[in-house]
Amino acid sequence: MQWKLFADLAELAGQKEVSVDAEPGETVGDALDDLLSPRPELEDRVLDDDGRLRDHINVLRNGTNVFTEDGLDTTLESGDELALFPPVSGG
Repeated sequence: MQWKLFADLAELAGQKEVSVDAEPGETVGDALDDLLSPRPELEDRVLDDDGRLRDHINVLRNGTNVFTEDGLDTTLESGDELALFPPVSGG
């Protein structure tokens, strides 16, 4: 599975795209764990002190926020594209 990271999340990870070992049939949460486990600086930005996803972080699967489906329990399918977005502000 491939994660696309945006803005400061890409900076913290050191790259804009990261491959993880998650396979079809696993969940978005599994793929997120695979992304964050080796990257504590990114984990601190994405998860709160209780290990929950911060409210302002958006997790997308194929361009759709996973919380319109089953949240982090959303099942992965072959060819899925995952993305993490920090809050977006404009002026």
